[in-house]
Amino acid sequence: MAQSFGLIGLAVMGENLALNVERNGFPIAVYNRSSDKTDAFMTERAQGKSVKPTYTLEEFVQALDRPRKILIMVKAGSPVDGVMNQLKPLLEEGDMIIDGGNSLYSDTERRVQEMESTGLQFIGMGVSGGEEGALNGPSLMPGGTEAAYKEIEPIVTKIAAQVDDGPCVTYIGPGGSGHYVKMVHNGIEYGDMQLIAEAYDLLKNAAGLNHTQLHEVFAEWNTTDELNSFLIEITANIFTKMDDETGLPLVDVILDAAGQKGTGRWTVESALEMGVSIPTIIAAVNARIISSIKEERVAASKELTGPSGKYDGDTKEFITKVRDALYCSKICSYAQGMALIGKASKELFDSKVNLGECARIWKGGCIIRAGFLGKIKHAYDENPGLPNLLLAPEFKQTILDRQDAWREVLMTAAKLGIPVPAFSASLDYFDSYRRDRLPQNLTQAQRDYFGAHTYERTDKPRGEFFHADWF
Repeated sequence: MAQSFGLIGLAVMGENLALNVERNGFPIAVYNRSSDKTDAFMTERAQGKSVKPTYTLEEFVQALDRPRKILIMVKAGSPVDGVMNQLKPLLEEGDMIIDGGNSLYSDTERRVQEMESTGLQFIGMGVSGGEEGALNGPSLMPGGTEAAYKEIEPIVTKIAAQVDDGPCVTYIGPGGSGHYVKMVHNGIEYGDMQLIAEAYDLLKNAAGLNHTQLHEVFAEWNTTDELNSFLIEITANIFTKMDDETGLPLVDVILDAAGQKGTGRWTVESALEMGVSIPTIIAAVNARIISSIKEERVAASKELTGPSGKYDGDTKEFITKVRDALYCSKICSYAQGMALIGKASKELFDSKVNLGECARIWKGGCIIRAGFLGKIKHAYDENPGLPNLLLAPEFKQTILDRQDAWREVLMTAAKLGIPVPAFSASLDYFDSYRRDRLPQNLTQAQRDYFGAHTYERTDKPRGEFFHADWF
């Protein structure tokens, strides 16, 4: 009997997705370039399951029911094109390739057009949730033609994470929209992780909390409506892990040099191209970059001095203020990401991307899953044309009530010389967005002065441009 689904690429994510598909009632064929990897998978994790191993692409394709549905889980970029070019001569009209890697959305746009022009189908599908999500239910973000999505809908709705209002998958939109939304998801994830790191830095190095106290604080925060989330949960758990070699908390012996795989940078590049302000996410990417020059920072620390010391106020009050600053900043990070998706939907994807549905499918399975995503969904359900989450009733009053604590935390950080780039960028974003007048009138005057770039006037209709004889 032919298998109903196929998967290429048996790294951990591929293996886990294969087992997820099989567990949900869809017999699957698998192929990996290295046959040793296939054999190991079959003798260990896939033993006794409805998984058919194949050892050539021809054998793999012939093992599948038509129209064939093939998920490829290989490294983004040229490896995806390489596998597709090998597959295409073996496929027949109506067959489909699904790219489940972190591909750049513009590559996906190109692949959709190339495949559709030859009678084949293509889906670019963002997959979030890491290894555990892939096995037990990820958040899935498929983009392409709606007809192609309908063909895989029975499978993806079963293998996705399940939450109170349905499976964590939806048709995102045309072309590369699925990978675009996954890219911005990762950008928000960068922002979220940096904000949590800054909160940790303040609690550890300003308030002097030890690893046990840090665990208790983050565990308590994870019980609140505001901060309940996967990232806060794992942060609390991290502080309980001790290092076998030194007996110290493991987090304290991990080198403070962070890596990145590109999706955060792509988010920043896209935002700059589209003219959308995402300062929290930019700050998070910058923080990883500066962390990576560890040796240079160590040398600089011996020459560049600054303030030091501990917070000398009420520690319990300070912890509460840091929590409030974290939540306000987190709202700004998500607001920026949603604004970017909204602009991309209009300019790139025919206004097809539903922001409320994006928030809904992130409620389970993915890395940024959080309790307050339900509030984000509700905000867009109530007002689909909402220009910014900061204006939603769910969030507006929250920030107005907590902004004093937010500002006090930043003042404390500045006084003690503790960098909080994402907290600062978030507050700058809020303050810039809420002001009816910014100093860029001077910027426009300067541009007109040295380059005759013209300016608009406050007392004339928008769209009328003027030039002054500054000399």
